[in-house]
Amino acid sequence: MRRSRLGLLLGTSDPPDTLHRMTPAAGTPLTVGAVAPDFSLTDQNGSVVRLSEAWAERPVLLVFFPFAFSGICTGELSEIREDLGAFDNDEVQVFAVSCDPTFSLRAWADKEAYFFPLLSDFWPHGEAARGYGVFHDKGFAIRGTFLIDRGGIVRWSLVNGPGDRRDFSGCRDAVKDLAASNDGA
Repeated sequence: MRRSRLGLLLGTSDPPDTLHRMTPAAGTPLTVGAVAPDFSLTDQNGSVVRLSEAWAERPVLLVFFPFAFSGICTGELSEIREDLGAFDNDEVQVFAVSCDPTFSLRAWADKEAYFFPLLSDFWPHGEAARGYGVFHDKGFAIRGTFLIDRGGIVRWSLVNGPGDRRDFSGCRDAVKDLAASNDGA
């Protein structure tokens, strides 16, 4: 059987349609009501982003994704780019996070015209993803999405496997609901 590029990277001969069944080794993803772990990561432009400073300003939509330059990830982040006003506005700000190096994220952001922060969780490798329970034992973040209010509490979450494209419609609704509920605090 021919292995997909993702299968080769993961060291598995599973056909691509079964890769989504893999689960992270880091534990259970954070659930609604959990305190969001703080972190400092570097974005694609070399700026350090401290999550607690960001959520103190306005709620944060944290979007973990497996790999820059991959098909599903490009599609998902392009969806954010195409409707950026729903994900980055006076009510919320978006940060996309992967375990890719900063330089890869910069090249990908330039190629795809992503004008929102792409954060590198490269070193210590996957530490932020582990904190949110979305680090896969093969060394990448699975598709975890967390809406964090101004108090640092997870108000909405969605976690998909590496091969399962996420649906952002529930996220849009959650952002609207959070904005309507006392300014996200």
